[in-house]
Amino acid sequence: MKTFQPKLYIGTSGWSYKDWVPGFYPKQQCADLNWLQFYSQYFNTIEVNSTFYTYMNPKVIDVWISNTRHVDDFIFTIKLHSDFTHKRQYTSEQVKAVRFNLDMLAREERLGGILMQFPYSFDCTDANVEHVRKLAGEFAEYNKFLEVRHKSWHNKNAHSLTICTIDQPLIGEAIEFKPKAGNEIAYIRFHGRNEEAWKRSINSYGEKQLYEQQSERYKYFYSPGELSEIERGIIEVYDKVKQVFVIMNNHPTGYAVANAFELMHMLKGKYKVSMPDTIVKAFPRLKSISA
Repeated sequence: MKTFQPKLYIGTSGWSYKDWVPGFYPKQQCADLNWLQFYSQYFNTIEVNSTFYTYMNPKVIDVWISNTRHVDDFIFTIKLHSDFTHKRQYTSEQVKAVRFNLDMLAREERLGGILMQFPYSFDCTDANVEHVRKLAGEFAEYNKFLEVRHKSWHNKNAHSLTICTIDQPLIGEAIEFKPKAGNEIAYIRFHGRNEEAWKRSINSYGEKQLYEQQSERYKYFYSPGELSEIERGIIEVYDKVKQVFVIMNNHPTGYAVANAFELMHMLKGKYKVSMPDTIVKAFPRLKSISA
């Protein structure tokens, strides 16, 4: 019988959000990379989502590593570029570019793995299963986290990948929240439960939108009751894993940060949590769990 708690990595998806000032970042913290340094004082992981949109210059990876050196166990998970998951057309040079950056992080023991996030339309067909298998081969030596949103993937065997648990509005054939483990890892992502905004986003797919419009569907603040329900689900997989990643993607206005602190408190034995005064001022209910 396992007698130890798995290693917990709790953080957010992305860190460079202007609307986290001053609710998390103090006003004097104005540069994005300074924000990462500030962020890493309180969390031990970050899910990088900018890599979904662009191929990063290795010099940027060097700066990330430098800005987190003060935290021994801080690790990055890297969201795979949309060429691989949404367009599903990529070149060997693009594979090499991604692998080069992953290896930079791995050499510094800063790499948690790569997130392969597919859209709701990516259902469980033979062709799509084969595409996932091909991608797994391209990045064979790294931890791979597969996010699929269509319930046709429920209970499918992902072999060398860890299938993400996701919390999202249950619209249509959306896959439900049910914490799972794979390869001794659980990777759990929270998109919020803003059903109406999610529906509007689906109806506006392909249209040019402002940042606020793009982010609206993630604008959701989990209640204490919802977080308690989530806590129970996560704890159920503790005896099957060595690592648990909890990633909050409900980023607008700093909701992700506040909920991440609350889950940190719950999952780490109800200990008081170190957090900046800025977040307690923005979300007064955090005062009771602040160290």
